[in-house]
Amino acid sequence: MGEFDQRLNNRLAERKKQGLYRKLKTMNTAPGPRVDINGEKQLVFSSNNYLGLANDQRLINAAKATLDEFGVGSSGSRLTTGNSIWHERLEEKVAQFKQTEAALLFSNGYLANVGVLSSLPEKGDVILSDQLNHASIIDGCRLSKADTMIYNHVDMIDLEKKLKEERSYQRRFIVTDGVFSMDGNIAPLDKIMTLASRYGASVIVDDAHATGVLGKHGRGTSEYFGIKPDVIIGTLSKAVGTEGGYVAGSKTLVDFLLNYARPFIFQTAISPASCAASSVAFDVIESSMNKRESLVSKVQYLKMNLQELGYHVIGGQGPIVPVIIGESQKAVSFADRLREKAIYAPAIRPPTVSPSESRIRLTLTSDHTDEEIDYLIEAFRFIGEELKVIT
Repeated sequence: MGEFDQRLNNRLAERKKQGLYRKLKTMNTAPGPRVDINGEKQLVFSSNNYLGLANDQRLINAAKATLDEFGVGSSGSRLTTGNSIWHERLEEKVAQFKQTEAALLFSNGYLANVGVLSSLPEKGDVILSDQLNHASIIDGCRLSKADTMIYNHVDMIDLEKKLKEERSYQRRFIVTDGVFSMDGNIAPLDKIMTLASRYGASVIVDDAHATGVLGKHGRGTSEYFGIKPDVIIGTLSKAVGTEGGYVAGSKTLVDFLLNYARPFIFQTAISPASCAASSVAFDVIESSMNKRESLVSKVQYLKMNLQELGYHVIGGQGPIVPVIIGESQKAVSFADRLREKAIYAPAIRPPTVSPSESRIRLTLTSDHTDEEIDYLIEAFRFIGEELKVIT
């Protein structure tokens, strides 16, 4: 082994020692509540496929029809050969769904966040970012020429204090997740918008985990609170069930990003077939009120039963149900015991969460049955007592 690989192996050994080593798992069947993972049938409680659309036949049929006409790839960036009528149709659909003037597609939500934050704020500006924002927001802030100030998680007193302190900057941007991916709680966007108006700041919201789930029509946190942020960022890879990301807002915003956002300019466009499937998905979401209501009911039932067992359960009204275990190694052991019971719900450890708050991050989908949820609850009772997580 050469010196190069030896250095890498030493660093990997440290990860293993800390209980932070990761390996890929192979999904051998289509997304759903029950999946073949590494050759074993597992009941999946960790998927972002909240409305079960990733394997919905209506989306599959739309993709198949478009594959026959447009082929499997886009062949280039949107500004060269990669722009099709399906990309433009989907952008119109996203804008209509989010009730904005326009929208712009990115290859994924990560690139959408990086594209917005690395291009909109300039030198002399400041970004006020929630402490628990997603890694893509953090990386976008790092690439920005603006300064970044972190405010305490959903702490409006701290946010207002920092808005007062940073008045010397020419422009201020507040950026937050709509629903936080690891804690599952909802950002107080109504209060954030009030502060932004009071202190002349612009608001950027990543609505990845809220789209399709929150609001009467599933439009996300903007509909949930009845507000309109300056910039709405989202992904197509969660409740929408497909792939890609988007930014929704004014026509001027979209025109600016098309000309200034490097992740948009230099990315290869997502396939037309994926755009066609996504377009159908938004129609399904708008008419899926019963699915959303059922999902909320299932989440409430799961949280109530886990709390009655003695677990520290956090989260909001969305489908993310984080169960705090504590130490990394204990969380890994808990996930291993779940897997022995044919339940797939991996441990979430540092650096994703703080060292003392390693967890099992459960997610429910509208396709999970009551019997499957009861089986999960019983598994948590048995394993929790066995590992002395609960008494």
